[in-house]
Amino acid sequence: MVTSTSPLSRQPTKLDYANPTQFRFIINQLPKVEYFTTSCNIPGISVPNTLMSTPFVDIPVVGEKPEFEDFTLSFIVDEYLENYLSMHNWIMGYGFPENKQQFKTFRDETADTGALNTTQESRTGDRSLYSDATLTILSNKNNPIVEIRFKDMFPISLDALEFDQSATDSINLSASATFKYQQFKIISIV
Repeated sequence: MVTSTSPLSRQPTKLDYANPTQFRFIINQLPKVEYFTTSCNIPGISVPNTLMSTPFVDIPVVGEKPEFEDFTLSFIVDEYLENYLSMHNWIMGYGFPENKQQFKTFRDETADTGALNTTQESRTGDRSLYSDATLTILSNKNNPIVEIRFKDMFPISLDALEFDQSATDSINLSASATFKYQQFKIISIV
């Protein structure tokens, strides 16, 4: 049985294009980075295929485990380096290069996972090392239309800051950071 689809039913109903400047990024652990974010990405996703062996040619079949690319974020560094230092302290907090007290201090005092219950019991273990985040895509009228919700995000790298006395133009100092996360979900909110 063949069904036919009318060409009119296949036409798009929304003709606006996505604008790369219409977004807002919020991460609970880094509130001072939100306002200064200049770029970020929706990471790519792939599922590597598996090969089924045959006596002749191996046949590719659908894989089983999705692999998520890293999330990258660029931001303008504020004059007092507060947003840069918050990212730096997060990495140093779970890396504790000087002593184990750094980890305890980060977990008990510095970390902000965004949880409503911030009692000591909720900040024990490794929960304070991660933070949920949301990338909100906005319409051309700045209304939220899609949310990308990241679960258990944490930074794995932070760019160096380059100061240069020979710079001829006054440019803003910026930095980039790379994050890993457990997964992300894309949710339409309109």
